[in-house]
Amino acid sequence: MAAAVFCKDPKSKTGGIYYDDGGISPHFKRIYFEKYIKLDPMSAGHYFAKIEEPISTADLIEYDEFVETRFYQEWARPQGVVDFVSASLDKSSTTTSMFGVFRHERDGLVDDATRQRMRLIVPHIRRALLVSRTIEMRTAEAATLATALDGLNAGLFLVDDSARVVHANASARSMLADGTVLRARGGKLVAREARAQQALSEVFAASGQGDAAVGLKGIAVPMSATSGDQYVAHVLPLTGGARRRAGGSHAAAAAMFLHSVSAEAPAPAEAIAKAFSLTPGELRVLLTIVQVSGVAEAAEALGIGEATVKTHLHRLFQKTGAGRQAELVRLVERFSSPLAAV
Repeated sequence: MAAAVFCKDPKSKTGGIYYDDGGISPHFKRIYFEKYIKLDPMSAGHYFAKIEEPISTADLIEYDEFVETRFYQEWARPQGVVDFVSASLDKSSTTTSMFGVFRHERDGLVDDATRQRMRLIVPHIRRALLVSRTIEMRTAEAATLATALDGLNAGLFLVDDSARVVHANASARSMLADGTVLRARGGKLVAREARAQQALSEVFAASGQGDAAVGLKGIAVPMSATSGDQYVAHVLPLTGGARRRAGGSHAAAAAMFLHSVSAEAPAPAEAIAKAFSLTPGELRVLLTIVQVSGVAEAAEALGIGEATVKTHLHRLFQKTGAGRQAELVRLVERFSSPLAAV
């Protein structure tokens, strides 16, 4: 008369329905989990049953004893339910997931034919449940990764070898909407400049041939916006062994990171100071040198003497291992976060 995929926790005497066919009325479903699951004499037996092995009421409790229980008298009998055949699909340390079929009085008790039908169908239902769980886990992982990628300042495009966009993070979607550097046409990336478009087309096509065609470090493609701002696209192949074995017509062949060459992510001053044990004065000089370059300019910007700037620079060279001001600039750039400011 009804069937369901559900779970039970015999210890806490709780449970829930994954899916049912509607054969049990909403009222009886509700009161089962509110009250009668605690009175169900079969819950413990359901937990200890073997995976995929059909069991009936009589396998767990003497049937004459079962019909005397409050569970039968108050919950099963009013619905005409006389028996229940189930099979465990999966177990945790406290919970079992099951597929079960309720037998109405017009159908009689569970017999050998019923058990045989259960043995035929249960493996398929169990496989479907496990596949569904795997899909849910993969979906959750993908959602978590997408959220992390949306925090990047750089636009990230995952594309196939024909330049079709498989995924774009928040920055990338904003760039496409702006359309000053590149846009999407028919789902494919199109650069504003013909030169850049040709370069991208070639590198995306090459990415489909494997890492060796592009190189593990990828290729940098200069681009410019209609405003004249300069951008650079770093294209990395995603055609390692695992992806090639997975195949799939919509698999990404390359990842492209697009960012403005003039965009300056704020340097995490606290991290730099802790990494090299810098004093507040040394940190101020370091960050000022990055911005203005030159001892005289830094001294004027900070309102201190050039000799003081030189002293701090000497200590900075000692602590960081840098030999020139240009190396200090690169050091700060390496500490710059790729994450968008919150």
